[in-house]
Amino acid sequence: MSERNQHIPGQPRGGQSGQPGQPGQPRGGQSFGQPAGGRGYAGGQAPQGVPGSTTPAGFRPATAGRGSHAQGGYRPATYGAHGSHGAYGQGQQGFGGGAPYGGGSPYNTGRDDNLIKVRKKRHKGAKIALIIVGIVVALVVAAGAALALWVNSLNSSMSLNEEDRQALSQVLEQPTQAADGKESSAFYMLILGSDAREGDTASRSDVTMLARIDPDTATVDLISIPRDTMVTIEGQGTQKINAAYAFGGAAGAVECVSEFAGVPISHYAEVHFDELEDVVDALGGIWVDVPESFDAGNGGMSFQAGEQKLNGEQALAYARERYNVSGGDFGRAQAQRQIVEGIIKQVLASSPADLPSIIGQLAESVSTDYSVTDMVALAQQFMGKDVTMYSAACPSYSLSQDGVSYVGTMFDEWRAMMQRVDAGLDPNDESAEIPEEQANNPDLGAATNSPAPQQYEDLAANAGLTTDDVAPAE
Repeated sequence: MSERNQHIPGQPRGGQSGQPGQPGQPRGGQSFGQPAGGRGYAGGQAPQGVPGSTTPAGFRPATAGRGSHAQGGYRPATYGAHGSHGAYGQGQQGFGGGAPYGGGSPYNTGRDDNLIKVRKKRHKGAKIALIIVGIVVALVVAAGAALALWVNSLNSSMSLNEEDRQALSQVLEQPTQAADGKESSAFYMLILGSDAREGDTASRSDVTMLARIDPDTATVDLISIPRDTMVTIEGQGTQKINAAYAFGGAAGAVECVSEFAGVPISHYAEVHFDELEDVVDALGGIWVDVPESFDAGNGGMSFQAGEQKLNGEQALAYARERYNVSGGDFGRAQAQRQIVEGIIKQVLASSPADLPSIIGQLAESVSTDYSVTDMVALAQQFMGKDVTMYSAACPSYSLSQDGVSYVGTMFDEWRAMMQRVDAGLDPNDESAEIPEEQANNPDLGAATNSPAPQQYEDLAANAGLTTDDVAPAE
């Protein structure tokens, strides 16, 4: 053991306390134990530029009031503190040498108290980083909570009533697998539209559309089924197809259309056309090719033929007109498909920043079994793709039976159309070659629930209106 680290029995560790430092004392000698006001630097001259002190150059004074001996090699405390002359002049009365802070200090507990602990500085940069991280985490949590509330609010706006949800769960089916065993993303969705207006006591189901949606090929088919199509409803006899909803609700409509088209229906939506006005305005308008010019009738507005951008009010008037357009109600069904097509195209072309507002407006006008997250996921499958949209109507003709106006179905044409639809082909392209899988499927377009005449050629040829009378839209 070196001499300077040797401890003398009976002596408090660190030597005597309360004595002034001696000039010329070697390192490790007696240290700054002088009572307050004494010289506070042990041995030698003060560091250069530090007045009022006699400590060797390079040393710093001991901690104020700590009167113990400092061992050589350890760092004394800051100068200018209580009880010493330092860089800041005469020290003030403070904790000088002697008990209880001298050599016999109660702090002398067997450790080498000549070590003076130096508190490590925490870097301000680290503190700032922690604060920033905390703020970011708080914002993420708050944003997540706000997003969850927003999504829940939209789900609530779009959700069907409990009775319809329970009934639909029994009739909605998963898409059928292809004959070769490969899974397909294509599925069918029933879209019903109501055109209830202010003062109406009940909503009228004016729109029946069957949509085939295929995310893999980015193809959407919209097929109108005339609302007066003759069908048989269990327990109700011969009815118009829009009565299926009145008698059986959403589930009743799904069952009826599924049997008529011969396909499984996987999803359901109700569209409130009067509220689509706000959706169209939120989209900044939609583009529609008006096939013919016509004066205002029940829609309330006149239109000129040609492609044009319609605002919400114009789009709603266009979708309602049936008196002054070719094909009457068949013509109106085409206009309704055009409005839905325009909305879909504009939504897919919208920027992500605009989507929250658009989705909010859509949620107000649509009721569906879909959740918001399901709808967003479906839309994302179409984003960035060239979407192909086909529009057609079930080949039909006007029919009067027992004094009631119905719409009869052209069965052969309907069967061939549904085969093309199911194969992902243009439903209007009668020259398209139908794949074997669809050609051999007896259910497609079978319309087994229709009591309309099977021999319909002469009836259709002499009918007041047919779907062929509609002015073609590009």
